[in-house]
Amino acid sequence: MHKVSVIIPIYNVEKYLGRALDSLLAQSYQDWEAILVDDGSTDGSATIARQYQDKDNRFILTSQQNQGQAVARNNALKMVSGDYVMYLDPDDMLHPQAMEICVKASLRDDSDMVTFEYNHLYRHLNMWTHKHHLGDVRPWHHHYNNPKYLVTENIFHHATECYYPVNVNKKWKVRNCQAWRCLLRTDLARKASFAEGVKYEDVPWWGEILLNVKRTTILKLPLYYYYPNPDSFIMSAPTEEHIRSLKIIIEQTDRLFETATQEQREAWNANFRKQYLWILEEKEKEQQAQTLPFTK
Repeated sequence: MHKVSVIIPIYNVEKYLGRALDSLLAQSYQDWEAILVDDGSTDGSATIARQYQDKDNRFILTSQQNQGQAVARNNALKMVSGDYVMYLDPDDMLHPQAMEICVKASLRDDSDMVTFEYNHLYRHLNMWTHKHHLGDVRPWHHHYNNPKYLVTENIFHHATECYYPVNVNKKWKVRNCQAWRCLLRTDLARKASFAEGVKYEDVPWWGEILLNVKRTTILKLPLYYYYPNPDSFIMSAPTEEHIRSLKIIIEQTDRLFETATQEQREAWNANFRKQYLWILEEKEKEQQAQTLPFTK
């Protein structure tokens, strides 16, 4: 079998971590390891991770001083021994067939990367129940046989919703760029690193992936359960931090694409850079509104 290495950064997620790790134990595909990086947690997260390591040696726990999710992921990548890499956030979960389907697709299509969707209904239901103080929704699992897929050697064409007429009037069109929604060959994963010390750390990472991937399988399957955690790394950040981070990641990706082909630069600028400039503009408006004097 081909081993899958799952990278999980951990910081103060004791409420959610157990279910994330249980979703690995529930995988139909058994040849995996999970690199758990405790990023200086001050709650019981490390204890929970250690308990899982004690009962299953596929869990590998390492610790670092609090340096952020990007550093944790970059450090974990140095430890992987698998043929493939996946990223799982500690407050989310994987569908039980996620590894099995993705590995089969990569081998069948000789793909460097396999992308998939997250379960939109699960996310929206949790947002609704949180709003009405009704607690969390338990995920449900549909069993998939012979799922539909698309194989492409032009991932730029499918990396955002800009090419999809149904979304022509939708302002936010970036999609498929999160680290947690794909399986990567390890040699490809090692060519990309996460931007340290900023939010949106996966934007330059995604740029590097796009520039290096040769062949991609796109699955229209909701294999990931994204949990809308209000205390998460990105959702809890103040406006000023969003603005600082956006300026840094835009500058980093500009440098990254200086040596790309004209076609790649044009695709990135139109489909990604434009979108993040729009977010920056919105955050700057938000900051300006916060600093205006209060008047009746």
